Amino acid sequence: MNEDAGREGIVNNEDAVRDEDAVREAAVEAALARLDLDTKARLLGGQDMWSLPALPEIGLASLVMSDGPIGVRGVRWTADDPSVALPSPTALAATWDPALARRAGRLLAQEARRKGVHVLLAPTVNLHRTPLGGRHFEAYSEDPLLTGAIGTGYVQGVQDGGVGTTVKHFVANDAETDRFTVDNRIAPRPLRELYLAPFEAIVRNARPWGIMTAYNQVNGVTMTEHHHLVNEVLRGEWGFDGFNVSDWMAARSTTGDILGGLDVAMPGPVTVYGEALAAAVRAGEVGESAVDTAVRNVLRLAARVGALEGAPPVVAEPPAALDGDALAREIARRGFVLVRNENAALPLRAGTVALSGAAARDARVLGGGSAQVFPEHVVSPLDGLTAALPAGSLSYTVGADPSGELAPADQGFTLRARCRDAAGRLLGEGSLPNGQVQWIGDDLPAGVSHENLASIEVVGTFTPRESGEHSFGTRGLGAFTLAVAGTTVFDGVQTMGPETDPFEAFFGSPVERARVTLTGGETVEVSLLHTLDKEFAAPLPAVMFSFVHLGPRRDPDELITEAVEAARTADTAVVVVATTERVESEGFDREDLALPGRQDELVRAVAAVNPNTVVVVNAGSPVALPWREDVAAVLLSWFPGQEGGAALADVLTGAEEPGGRLPTTWPGTLADAPVTDVTPVEGQLAYEEGLFIGYRAWDRGPAVPAYAFGHGLGYTTWSYEELSTGPGTATVRLTNTGGRAGRETVQLYLAPADDPVERPARWLAGFASVEAGPGETVEAEIALPRRAFEIWDEEKNDWTLVPGTYEVVAAHSLADARLSTTLEV
Repeated sequence: MNEDAGREGIVNNEDAVRDEDAVREAAVEAALARLDLDTKARLLGGQDMWSLPALPEIGLASLVMSDGPIGVRGVRWTADDPSVALPSPTALAATWDPALARRAGRLLAQEARRKGVHVLLAPTVNLHRTPLGGRHFEAYSEDPLLTGAIGTGYVQGVQDGGVGTTVKHFVANDAETDRFTVDNRIAPRPLRELYLAPFEAIVRNARPWGIMTAYNQVNGVTMTEHHHLVNEVLRGEWGFDGFNVSDWMAARSTTGDILGGLDVAMPGPVTVYGEALAAAVRAGEVGESAVDTAVRNVLRLAARVGALEGAPPVVAEPPAALDGDALAREIARRGFVLVRNENAALPLRAGTVALSGAAARDARVLGGGSAQVFPEHVVSPLDGLTAALPAGSLSYTVGADPSGELAPADQGFTLRARCRDAAGRLLGEGSLPNGQVQWIGDDLPAGVSHENLASIEVVGTFTPRESGEHSFGTRGLGAFTLAVAGTTVFDGVQTMGPETDPFEAFFGSPVERARVTLTGGETVEVSLLHTLDKEFAAPLPAVMFSFVHLGPRRDPDELITEAVEAARTADTAVVVVATTERVESEGFDREDLALPGRQDELVRAVAAVNPNTVVVVNAGSPVALPWREDVAAVLLSWFPGQEGGAALADVLTGAEEPGGRLPTTWPGTLADAPVTDVTPVEGQLAYEEGLFIGYRAWDRGPAVPAYAFGHGLGYTTWSYEELSTGPGTATVRLTNTGGRAGRETVQLYLAPADDPVERPARWLAGFASVEAGPGETVEAEIALPRRAFEIWDEEKNDWTLVPGTYEVVAAHSLADARLSTTLEV
């Protein structure tokens, strides 16, 4: 195709898009004109937990939403309807690859369509302001540019599949402590340059069809009512034309929310909209035009996803199907960050491998809270290495268990749930793939409703894999009767504690109720009768409780000794350490960075007898690694998704290269971290650090992190040979000087030579990935946009270019600069 023909094709395609947009807008206006006030108001509130009401009279189907961001749960939060579980957002960001994020989005759109979902409640693009943030694993990075780029790819991919996204949580939901009420006080410059920047980049570059406003306040105004940030900035300056949905239960004021630009209040059926909104219009408190604006945004979403008759969907034919298992495996290995590899400990040498760590057998593949999905299968590190290594070369010992807590009954359990009314009549039943009951909204077995449900009995069998004293217990509120092997071992009531977050009642600590001695391999009957506490005012219509279990507690010293003896004679020792759901989850922030249990002791003990010790860190967020200089290799696997063990085997054996680079600085200790404050004072949390979070803050202090932003090792070496700049771009030439093919992420940083304004010493301005075979030379072209040289001028209330001399640095990581040049702006 010649250049003129190519240009003509682009113009014709743009014309076709504009024509379809016009048809959709006409259909939206026609539908809006046929609705009365009460119907419009009803459309803006959830009809249940996950959907908006259908309006057959205008050809509008019910719009269905579902949580992400690593999988699509659907309207049922149950393992009966399994979902592909991709690696955590920190892992996706560690790939530094927006194109891979786009493929992840396309897979999730494929999952959403399979489950009848129109809108995915993702991605989370809040920043890693502090490593203590409880949902750190669910966000991408401490850097706004990297966050915006990965988020852009993700949104583009989901919407390539004809499914909407809701970029969240707008804005500054960067911690969990008092998240429903906290007032985050942020000055205009850091608000614009850091916290709003990823949202702006995604809105401008991906045109998302939705956004989710957060629980918290910003500078004294609740985000669901924030007229300035929603109507003037998001919609006005950036041109956002999608729908704005509240975080679940965040909407609190009928007039405040509608005037603040909130289109949809979720969940339902009781919301601040509906009848209350219609009444406010009739009372003259709200103009009907504000309601029309919100309805128009909802109808536009429906038109885009194909839920409004007469409006062509944006995607008439979804992209080619993707293999979920293969993509989950690829993202995992591409996100693994090899931060240490002394004496080429990896890839694994030929010989025997001693594997230890409870998380090697029972992998933690995703974080806790609303991001959870139930994959059809999980490949643990033990599974992956067993399949990849020669028979007889791998041994396994527990070594240390990161949790002494009981967890939902899983391995060895076969369970069902039977639902009864107050008179004891059976209403319905369903299978339970584990001991966790999570029925939210209308997600109940057939024939069961919240009104008629009085009790649930979990019944089934348990075949223990180990002999000894097994612990059984409960999690949740209400009355419980627990029986094991035909004997009632507990009969009592659990009441609400003093927790400030209402979700703590659901995601709170399990309680041990009894210990029973069982024999490995011998099946026993188990049951848990749960009578609902009707006096407890749940934050949403839900039934959530768990039948929990913990295997025999062995002497911790004995477990470590077993692992040491196995490691002593092995050619390589691999130790998997991990966090737990009580460390990283929605609903609370972390108190420290320590690994739970005696895992640090395990690593030290194994490393003392085997100099070729490799540690795999199964955590979604930074953790302290006090032994990091005493082991041969450290590989960060994040929460690696359902195929994590297979991907780990790929990387450890050298079949694939670990592709990740750190998306956030990894501190050596919590005391070194420059920003750790997550606790409000009298309801306010002051972002006193201003512009200086992440590496921007580390550059100002004396402490040196354990691993710098952007750090990550591969299995080959690279020579950076030339850096040149042109109008709006930089080009880096580099050569693969190693003996195998590899991938390099070239990072570009700007450092002002003589700064007339307060700014960080340097900041990420762009990045690109290249691939090359041994000896091959390649070039990376990286955009240098004007925004990289601008600041938010608080006096002008606008972006302002800062002229001067800038050092442009091409780097392997923030701490590993390779080439530099200067640029006059």
